[in-house]
Amino acid sequence: MSVRSSKPHEVVERALELSRADGCVVIADEESTANLRWAGNTLTTNGVTRGRTLTVVATVDGREGTASGVVSRSAVTLDELEPLVRAAEAAARNAGPAEDAQPLVTGGAAAPDFTDAPAETSSAVFANFAPALGEAFARARAGDRELYGFANHEMTSTYVGTSTGLRLRHDQPNGTLELNAKSPDRTRSAWAGRATRDFKDVDPAALDAELAVRLGWAERRVELPAGRYETLLPPTAVADLLIYQYWSASGRDAVEGRTVFSKPGGTRVGERLGTLPLTLRSDPHEPGLESAPFVVAHSSGGDQSVFDNGLPVAATDWIRDGELHRLTTTRHSAGLTGLPVAPAIGNLVLDGGDPGRSLDEMVAGTERGLLLTCLWYIREVDPATLLLTGLTRDGVYLVEHGEVVGEVNNFRFNESPVGLLGRASEAGRTEKTLPREWGDWFTRTAMPALRVPDFNMSSVSQGV
Repeated sequence: MSVRSSKPHEVVERALELSRADGCVVIADEESTANLRWAGNTLTTNGVTRGRTLTVVATVDGREGTASGVVSRSAVTLDELEPLVRAAEAAARNAGPAEDAQPLVTGGAAAPDFTDAPAETSSAVFANFAPALGEAFARARAGDRELYGFANHEMTSTYVGTSTGLRLRHDQPNGTLELNAKSPDRTRSAWAGRATRDFKDVDPAALDAELAVRLGWAERRVELPAGRYETLLPPTAVADLLIYQYWSASGRDAVEGRTVFSKPGGTRVGERLGTLPLTLRSDPHEPGLESAPFVVAHSSGGDQSVFDNGLPVAATDWIRDGELHRLTTTRHSAGLTGLPVAPAIGNLVLDGGDPGRSLDEMVAGTERGLLLTCLWYIREVDPATLLLTGLTRDGVYLVEHGEVVGEVNNFRFNESPVGLLGRASEAGRTEKTLPREWGDWFTRTAMPALRVPDFNMSSVSQGV
């Protein structure tokens, strides 16, 4: 019999019963996915998958400190459950004292739904979306354009149990839609993406109409050299840049002088980063972007610790009104640095711009500049300044006198998101968006469009 035939909470309880370690954390992730793919205005594949991953964290106390061992496996049978627990215990006994060792988190009553069956997705999530997509295919054919893309929906139910009595559970839906429109000769391409919890708020017809306009803009081609240009970054591009900044906001690394948030003798917490009153924040209860309200750590490293599993997380301002307010920490790194405990949270919101200002209105207010679609292949060049490089993709457009007048060539850029926040001259309204580059790892974002007066297009690129 497989572990999957048992209820997740029963597997967690059984693994805890089998533990002989001084401390134990068991995480069961029950996952299901449903997806659709299409090409050339025709559905090509669809499918549904299910699976479970079990992670066991064993902690062993010794004279020199507490050691930890972590083992994760999928498709574990009931007969393999005890060997999995023993493997985690052996890993702990063979390891030296864990630098991040802390007492395991304790708590109150078990989550009321801890013993409930896991939430699951199915092809039914596309019940309204699929017919609407078919109608978009018909409009695209009539408009002499081809649609490519995919829709993916995941549901993960995470059960966390510990030897200290924690019994926590979180259900995380996660949906993404990526849609490409191409001209029949494939010389013009436009992209749009959306993040969603249930596909009820995604309109394929509206996306197709948006892409049709962009393909029309691309009928005129303008070649531009590298240089600094006034640039409008749409929410998806802002998200990709600020997610990387968020991942780089380790409190410990900053105190040790290794990041853009370092300064002699400490960190830049309290320092103003830009003139616009922008706030970068995370909140596990943010409407439409809900994420786990407690730490789920399958491994230790950076600013994540298996000892913090189950630690509650709360709304946190990382940048408040333009001023650096918090850096990410575990309980251990907070103790080392003197910074407040601030675990990473599974969403990211930038607000403080003009809530009545759309991207189209920002275009209308542009004398001459560039309008981007999205970014990709983003890589770090210099951690000390958080200088990133990457490429534009699927449409860079020239704006003159408030109107888009044509498509220009792609560029490689070199910019720091921290520097961009400092130089941004306008921010529009915040809206949910899908990051193009990091959408496989981080989807729950809401960002405004940003106007940057001197975005550095460092070289011309042949990218698509």
